[in-house]
Amino acid sequence: MENSTLLHQQRQHAVVAALRMVMPAHCVLFNEEDTRPYECDGLAAYRQLPMVVALPESEEQVIAIVNVCRQMQVPIVPRGAGTGLSGGAMPIADGVVLSTAKLNKILKVDAYARTAVVQPGVRNLAISDAVGVLGLYYAPDPSSQIACSIGGNVAENSGGVHCLKYGLTVHNVMRVRAITMDGEVIELGSAALDAPGLDLLAVFIGSEGMLGIVTEVTVKLVPKPQTARVIMASFDDVIKAGNAVANVIAAGIIPAGLEMMDKTSSRMVEPYVKAGYDIDAEAILLCESDGTPEEVEEEIARMSAVLEGAGATAIAVSQSEAERLKFWSGRKNAFPAAGRISPDYYCMDGTIPRKNLAQVLIGIAAMEVKYGLRCANVFHAGDGNLHPLILFDANKPGEFHQAEAFGAEILELCVAVGGTITGEHGVGIEKINSMCVQFSEQELGAFRGVKQAFDPAILLNPDKAIPSLHRCAEYGRMHVKKGQLKFPDLPRF
Repeated sequence: MENSTLLHQQRQHAVVAALRMVMPAHCVLFNEEDTRPYECDGLAAYRQLPMVVALPESEEQVIAIVNVCRQMQVPIVPRGAGTGLSGGAMPIADGVVLSTAKLNKILKVDAYARTAVVQPGVRNLAISDAVGVLGLYYAPDPSSQIACSIGGNVAENSGGVHCLKYGLTVHNVMRVRAITMDGEVIELGSAALDAPGLDLLAVFIGSEGMLGIVTEVTVKLVPKPQTARVIMASFDDVIKAGNAVANVIAAGIIPAGLEMMDKTSSRMVEPYVKAGYDIDAEAILLCESDGTPEEVEEEIARMSAVLEGAGATAIAVSQSEAERLKFWSGRKNAFPAAGRISPDYYCMDGTIPRKNLAQVLIGIAAMEVKYGLRCANVFHAGDGNLHPLILFDANKPGEFHQAEAFGAEILELCVAVGGTITGEHGVGIEKINSMCVQFSEQELGAFRGVKQAFDPAILLNPDKAIPSLHRCAEYGRMHVKKGQLKFPDLPRF
């Protein structure tokens, strides 16, 4: 043990010395008190102190860091704002965390082309704040948009409550400039409507920092709608609410946002933000319409008719912008509100066909009984993206393992009904075993082939997102009984 500690220290000192040759000393952190804030992302259950944290202030420094790490065979974990929820930015003990936090400039705004060129450390909401005077905004709006960065959004293909109408990150990014592990600058996509060659932009977005390090992003901007209003519809049965979601889409209506919260979520949130939610309803839907006043008036009437026909027990429509924001404040504060009623929560992320919403909710309710844990359900219902919040107490022996098993079984159910194991949070380390459930060995082999094409040495965010042959074999051996899962040990708490 002493020898391994000594070797680690020697390795650390060598890496620090090499990095300080190519960037300012204050941008290289290695003391424990300085690196502790980087030990995890938003999935705080898994933690690991990094060997070194590098905070480049320019693209040239990013290239220099990559070259040093490649020459010394040191893994790199790219990190944005650290708001991710899948452990994708969890450090590696003998690796470097490369934070893009200091690359935080909006480089160019083109009001005519409706684009903005930004560095990866720019906050999601900062773009809309900067271009609001032009009557424009950036559409993807994750709940963490006040803090999350564009580089992280690109890594995870983030969405938000308005992604049903306006799309995910992949639909709103035109070009990405990135550094590969070879130190090469690549540009994927184009400021034009199309780009020559293979569409590698779509491959790169959502690749969780495994293919390259983002240094610049060109995003689309959209005009601010003249007005927007929200319907809050109450239901006395979650099955009716789930069916109502499918009915709205089947009616040919694409709302700006279509979210669902169950009674547990509503009762968890209402005392926290006082959004005006119906806490007696078994489920509520938030349905937003935006556009011209005439378009909104017509769409609100059509949606209200569909919701009433689906069995809504009450319908309230926002009468002002302040009330609209109040309705949304509850949904966007669901995660922090969970901390008021539970010491810990485990946020899952899966996607299912809309028609199976009710079926999956019933399945989750049965799992609550099976695992003895409560679950608050919030959904991007319009596109079938689920965010169950499993409530537990990490101080009680075994409860986190129960929460893990509960979450894994939810993902198995998502796959069983024709869905996927993630919608916008990514795989990271959290869902890496579930990749073995969803994908065949041939499919996983194709994923590994893409990774090796970009990063032959496997130094960029290794051991994330794509499980190894050994891991899938071990998972298959341990997965003796459906829903009774064991996981290879990972650093936690």
